[in-house]
Amino acid sequence: MMTAAHRIFIVEDEEMIRDSIIEFLDEQGYDAIGAVDGQDALDKLHRAEPRPCLILLDLMMPVMDGRSFREHQLQNPALAQIPVVVFSAYHDVARTASDMNAAGHLAKPLKLPDLLRTIQQYCDGAAAAARAP
Repeated sequence: MMTAAHRIFIVEDEEMIRDSIIEFLDEQGYDAIGAVDGQDALDKLHRAEPRPCLILLDLMMPVMDGRSFREHQLQNPALAQIPVVVFSAYHDVARTASDMNAAGHLAKPLKLPDLLRTIQQYCDGAAAAARAP
């Protein structure tokens, strides 16, 4: 049975990038779910059971960008506690992530070892806590 400790949402409008991340995470044993923009992610998050342990969030997307998604997420008590890691090609991604009160950031192009390390930081600890007596 899949636990929330292993579910990750990838919010990225570029299909090739999104699908590549999902495939990589699936190979690592995670339940990766993609969303094409912030609105799609909110719609899926409202229906998601269990909730994910982490949201990987691109900044520049059509319909609803990463900043708008984060504002909506923080306004919803059921979703606000899910950590968000922003990933972007912008040179100031660290400052932007901090301004958004995100848990962290990754630079594009993503380096798979960095991605995996970040996911383990937020998700594997949650898995261990869920197993603790």
